[in-house]
Parts: sequence; C-alpha cells; structure tokens
Amino acid sequence: MSGVPKPLRPRAWITGAAGLIGHYLAHASTQFDIIPLARTDLDLTNFAAVDEKFRHDRPQLILHCAAMSKSPDCQANPTRARAINVDATAHLAALAADCRLVFFSTDLVFDGSKGNYIEIDAVNPLSIYAETKVAAEKFVLKNPRHIVLRTSLNSGASPGGRTTYNEQLRDAWQREKTAKLFVDEFRCPIAATVTARATWEVAESDASGLFHLAGAEHLSRLQIGRLLAARHPELNARIDACSLAEYDGPPRPPDTSLNCAKVQKLLSFPLPGLTQWLHDHPEDAF
Repeated sequence: MSGVPKPLRPRAWITGAAGLIGHYLAHASTQFDIIPLARTDLDLTNFAAVDEKFRHDRPQLILHCAAMSKSPDCQANPTRARAINVDATAHLAALAADCRLVFFSTDLVFDGSKGNYIEIDAVNPLSIYAETKVAAEKFVLKNPRHIVLRTSLNSGASPGGRTTYNEQLRDAWQREKTAKLFVDEFRCPIAATVTARATWEVAESDASGLFHLAGAEHLSRLQIGRLLAARHPELNARIDACSLAEYDGPPRPPDTSLNCAKVQKLLSFPLPGLTQWLHDHPEDAF
C-alpha cells in the first residue's frame, strides 16, 4: 500500500568495529541495521556519552568486541586494561538490561594445563588481559539474556592490515625475519569470517549464556605457522621451532584448546579446522 512506511529493522551496535572481528561482523549478512562503533566514534569509558548514544540509537542488540586486547599492553597498564575491558563492559551490560548483548571473551581465561576445555571448566587466568576478561564475563552473565563467546586466535584481513597473527607473520617473512614458533603451545585458530557468521547465528537465536567458539582443529603455534608458510611459498618463510621452556617472559598457557560442541548445536554449518578452511577458501586473505 503506497504511503505506508516500511517497518524499521532492529538496530545492532557493534563496538570495536575497527578491529578484526568487529569489521567482519559489520560486513556479514544479518536481519539487523548495523551501527558500527569504533573508538573514534564513541569512547566506551565515557559513560555519559555512551548513555546518550544508547538513548538515541535504542539498539536491540549489542555485539561487544571492543577491548584492550594486546596482553603486553595490559600487563604494562592494568588500570587502563580494567577500565576498558571490565568497567566499560559492566556499564554496557547494565545499559543493555532489556536487550541482547554478546560479549567476546578469550580462551586465555584458562591456564592451559589440560586443553579441550568445556564451558563449565574452572578458569585460571595467567595474565592481566585474561583476568579482565574473566571479570567482565561475570558482569555479562548476570543477565540471563546475555551471551559470552570465548574464542581463540582469529585470522583474516584486519582493517589496518597489521593486527592479526597471520598478517604479523607475513610481515616478518617479507622482511626476511625468522619466526620463532612454539611446538608445545596449542590453540584452535578460526577464520574471522567464520566467527562472524557463527556469532550472528547465535545472536539471532534464542540462546543465551556461555559458549566456546573456535576452530575444530587443535594446532601448535608451529603447525599454524607452517600452514601459513605453505599458503605463501613466495615468501620463503623462515621458521625456528622452539619450546615454551625456552621462553623468558610472562606465563603462557600451553594448551587453551576449546571444545565447541555446545555452540555447534546452534549452528547451521560445521565449524571448520584451519587446515580445512584454508583448503576450501584459497582466495581469502590469510
């Protein structure tokens, strides 16, 4: 009928939209009208500004990707790490009391002593970064409508081109540097495009609570590096296999691999391992 306005689609905030996962989420297909928020758009530690924009936009969903995510930065400035990762998250969770919120956490909440972690396993963070994520999870999960997604190493093309582990390895090899990669540190890497697709499916479902979202393959840092080297034979990648026993720095969990059986039940597709994903997507940036 002419003259009748079309119904508006629900709005979704994506914080950290200039980061890797936020960027992929903002460009994925969804039923929501997306409002991407980078740090330059909204300082999440400025609660008055956040409140004002929330009242103006009235989002029905918040996908909260923004974080101080570099562990060395968090170790160097724990006060700022808590302000961004914990206090801002707690404020958003309270603000979103009557709508959905999805918070991105990390496999590093575990100490890596066993691997294949399920959602009910006890956390034991070894870094300031991981400690802030554990604290933030608690605020989010106070609301039975909210969701926490713990993920692992995400790969892809970041907006700045220098953020992801795959970009950093490529950059090192392009500069003829040797990458030192652990044979005994294990993760479940996942392509950010897969994380984005799975996140939207979970967010648009009736699910809530805590979920693990990572790749289906248990790989060492060395194995991950070799997969990337095979992807780019033109770089003549230099790799030095080493052990965590040789590492002189803050504690690193040896095996934070995640069991994703719980979230897999919600998805319309199987979560791929990195090897399979690379085989199936030769054209994608990695």
